[in-house]
Amino acid sequence: MRPMNIGEPWMWFAFIVFVLAMLAVDLFVLGGRKAHRVSVREASCWVVAWCALTLTFAGLLWWYLNGEFGPEIAQRKILEFLTGYLIEQSLSIDNMFIFVMIFGYFAVPPELQRRVLLYGVLGAIVMRGAMIFAGVWLVSQFVWLLYVFGVFLIITGIKMLIFAHQRPDLDKNPLLHWIHGHLRVTSGLHGEHFFVMQDGRRWATPMFLVLVLIEASDLIFAVDSIPAIFAITTDPFIVFTSNIFAIMGLRALYFLLADMADRFHLLKYGLAIVLVFIGAKMTLMPWLQMPVEWSLAIVGGVILVSVVLSLILTRKEDQMRSL
Repeated sequence: MRPMNIGEPWMWFAFIVFVLAMLAVDLFVLGGRKAHRVSVREASCWVVAWCALTLTFAGLLWWYLNGEFGPEIAQRKILEFLTGYLIEQSLSIDNMFIFVMIFGYFAVPPELQRRVLLYGVLGAIVMRGAMIFAGVWLVSQFVWLLYVFGVFLIITGIKMLIFAHQRPDLDKNPLLHWIHGHLRVTSGLHGEHFFVMQDGRRWATPMFLVLVLIEASDLIFAVDSIPAIFAITTDPFIVFTSNIFAIMGLRALYFLLADMADRFHLLKYGLAIVLVFIGAKMTLMPWLQMPVEWSLAIVGGVILVSVVLSLILTRKEDQMRSL
């Protein structure tokens, strides 16, 4: 009999220990607590490492499920994991563009960005975990919510297509206005510190505002990405692990691609199409059952085409400017 949820208590425990161990390695072994500029080589190594860890996890999970439930269940669950990971990673890349804008707005130098992104990852893990379990419970109690999520994703994707060329104006951000109205904020950065003491009083620094905006942006993107993966699976272990692998790899990907963010200007359109496709898939589930491998191929194909076209058009624009 096909299991709806495959996560055993020991699997949850082992995965959480693995995540905490990787964060500890980053903090205490690789100098995550020390300010330094992440080189392209270092970022590339981390991107490769996280891709390898993701595929290794998928392989181990397949091996376990194949032995416990047989090849059919193992193949389906691994396809769900890989599709969910690709969706989450793709949508997280859009979040990366927001990170670039936030750091640029506050003029945070590259050597001070690593630590705040690490705290952002920690906050994202907690928020995503809470939202995933809440979402899984709600869907289990009210199946019709899947159709609500589907309509929401279609609307979000259409809005993203319409406003893809617009950039958020942080000068008008209500969250920043609220913080400035309730906290004392220093005029300049104080290294990596979020708070400092001045004249016997505690002041927030612009780095604290950066952290708040990063956490807020991840919360907003989670509202899109978590319903999106429910179109693939409602297994909490698959949803959680694919989300966490995407989040953990995002920081390394940011340092690798941050300087080239403008070259992927068509990616937003690709992501918008992905959201519309996933939303349509969710709303049509009673009448159209699409194999998971089809979803994986369509999502991967749309993202790949948008990236390749972005690079081709950017290269042509560079050649035109050089004439």
